[in-house]
Amino acid sequence: MAIRRLPPLRAIEAFVRIVRMGSARAAADELGLSPSALSRRVAALEDFIGKRLFTRQHQAMKLTDDGQAFYDAVSPKFDELAAAVEGQVEDSKVLRLHLGVLPLFGTQRLFPRLPELRKQHPRLHIDIDTSPHLLARVGDTLDAAIVLSKQPDPSYHAVQLDHNRVYAFTSKALAEEIGDTPDEGALSRQTFLIHTELPDSFTAWKQAIGLPRLEPAAIDHYDSGQLILEAAANGLGIAIMHDDHFHRAHDNRLARLFDVAVESPYSYWFVCRPHALEVRSVRIFHDWVVKAGL
Repeated sequence: MAIRRLPPLRAIEAFVRIVRMGSARAAADELGLSPSALSRRVAALEDFIGKRLFTRQHQAMKLTDDGQAFYDAVSPKFDELAAAVEGQVEDSKVLRLHLGVLPLFGTQRLFPRLPELRKQHPRLHIDIDTSPHLLARVGDTLDAAIVLSKQPDPSYHAVQLDHNRVYAFTSKALAEEIGDTPDEGALSRQTFLIHTELPDSFTAWKQAIGLPRLEPAAIDHYDSGQLILEAAANGLGIAIMHDDHFHRAHDNRLARLFDVAVESPYSYWFVCRPHALEVRSVRIFHDWVVKAGL
């Protein structure tokens, strides 16, 4: 039986990486290639299939319709092939990942889904670090991290995991006392609970309710989202946090203040150094967390 001729696997890998990372430069850095070498691989793939996969304008590469169709067809098979090869590797050693995670994200979003990852990759084990300044330690004591940030430095490989809105919420008793309409006098007598690393959330919320100059009686800073939730539930102040944390808390002691939609300045990001994606444990977790939709 004749074996069908296939394009070079490295050319397909280059193509898939460019699409997934959204940048030829980032893909070249990840693969350890020069931009010209990466272009040659893509050109070889285009010659093989006889179709233009990208339009090229200056430094940008944009998928053509044929390129999108090719990616949709090939990408799942590429992942299946990678998984099949990994499954045949005769190496029983544990794969170890040193991951930085904010505690509240870990509790509410990561840990409930980790059994799925363990089932798919039983040899992958994760050391969890919840210490401060996660981003600064990526590439040093951490292989990767999930952080809250406006926009990580471009020297990192970063994937945005969500978009958030800012909520103000507190105990039901305090919410009833404050009322349904933002009032500067009432709010100026309150204590606000703000995460140390997310100060602009409060600024965005004040602007959205039409009180940009609001000066509360006090602002208490916390380095733990879980503790902010607990403090708010006990009536110690008004928490300014992401809507997702409020909804996932399922805490009937809490009540939201005002029906105001506020886009958050911050999002959750998966970050690592580009070269770290060559490490199997990092690549496995990266691919899973992007697809899992945490």
